[in-house]
Amino acid sequence: MAKKYKRGLVFGKFMPFHKGHEFLIQTAANQCDEVFVLVCSVPTEPIAGELRYAAVKRTFPRLNVLHVTDKNPSYPHEHKFFWPIWLDTFHRNAPDCDVVFTSETYGDEVAARMGITHVCVDKARSTFPVSGTALRENLIQFWDFLPPASRVFMCPRVALLGAESVGKSTLSEKLAAYFNTVFVPEYGRDYVDKFGHNLSPLDLAHIAAGQLYAEDEAATRANRILFCDTELLTTQIWSEIYCGVCPDWIIHQNHLRKYQLFLLLDSDVDWVDDGTRLYKNIRQAQTARIVGELESRNLPYVWIKGDFERREKAAIAAVKQHFPFL
Repeated sequence: MAKKYKRGLVFGKFMPFHKGHEFLIQTAANQCDEVFVLVCSVPTEPIAGELRYAAVKRTFPRLNVLHVTDKNPSYPHEHKFFWPIWLDTFHRNAPDCDVVFTSETYGDEVAARMGITHVCVDKARSTFPVSGTALRENLIQFWDFLPPASRVFMCPRVALLGAESVGKSTLSEKLAAYFNTVFVPEYGRDYVDKFGHNLSPLDLAHIAAGQLYAEDEAATRANRILFCDTELLTTQIWSEIYCGVCPDWIIHQNHLRKYQLFLLLDSDVDWVDDGTRLYKNIRQAQTARIVGELESRNLPYVWIKGDFERREKAAIAAVKQHFPFL
């Protein structure tokens, strides 16, 4: 079927980008030869504009998705030149449009001032009864309205930390099963099994990048929470052990990543030689190094100690206490 319009405009904050937005943009794509999607943000907003832009672009890679950072007023009463300011933004970033798609009443005035058509899509929110405000106020209740691309940066994450042979992998899997979600395996373990322990800084960079990719991919499949069997703080410390130093970008990314809770597994269980482990004698020192990082950065963590049965119970209790919505 032939497209009805030549160029369409969709704009908004998409804070966060949800399935109602996805439906709006897909409707525009179905009716237009070309679509411009303007993701508008200012630095003071609670969700970074770069993340919202990435979510929309990942969902619609073939559309003209642009991140617009113009510091425009939000409402007409805020500035006497409200409409000229916004019309300039539209014309600069989405030229020659003949239709605008919104789910709001104000779309009529936008279209009138631009001299184009307005298509109002599901104004009553009957197809996807959700809003950005509702998601920000109650993420878990409206979780199913988040497309995978938004779950990457919205999903609460729990990271398990500890030295060798303290049960992180087993506990991660058990926690994921208990809370009906997924977990991220330790990428570095598979890498070492394949390439050996003689690691260079480049190997550690590969491990760090692989861990980040695996974590973000798992977040798209997570059910309200994600468990991570290691993260870049662990990679940083292993880099210091193997190479004496850690590449700067790993430290930088380590500080950028956000986890709502860390579970620190003590080294008070027997060390098991599985043929790949080499660092039995530094477990206590390694644990102390992790504690130092957590406390110096004021990161939320809970000690998990005792035998494996006690660890599982303590970890479940800690997660429930920190995330009462689960």
